[in-house]
Amino acid sequence: MQEAYLFEYAVLRIVPRVEREEFLNTGVILYCKDLRFLQTIITIDTNRLLTFAPKLDIEEVQAHLQAFEQISLGNPAAGPIAKLDMPSRFRWLTATRSTVIQSSKVHPGLSKDPLITLQKLHAQLVL
Repeated sequence: MQEAYLFEYAVLRIVPRVEREEFLNTGVILYCKDLRFLQTIITIDTNRLLTFAPKLDIEEVQAHLQAFEQISLGNPAAGPIAKLDMPSRFRWLTATRSTVIQSSKVHPGLSKDPLITLQKLHAQLVL
């Protein structure tokens, strides 16, 4: 029987006006220490986002969200944060911030396959 592994995840949110605390879920970050897994899935629904925040610079938001994906993967071209070890990258990506792109609190769970779990969480919380 396959063992279940502890994982942690957070939801990425677009918060166009931080003072209003309204947000649109746009991605999920999942980290599993035992399997050395850190990955982010992002979906930007442009029509929904423009309805929600018509003045938002979507290209800039997309660039920042792509940086989150590249940092998750440890792509050295993504800058110095991407060169950190996996736990440090996850903690940096999920740190509390007061910017247009924020993450939820980190939540734990158990999974036999973190990629499948990431895809399920993404479908449930973003799509």
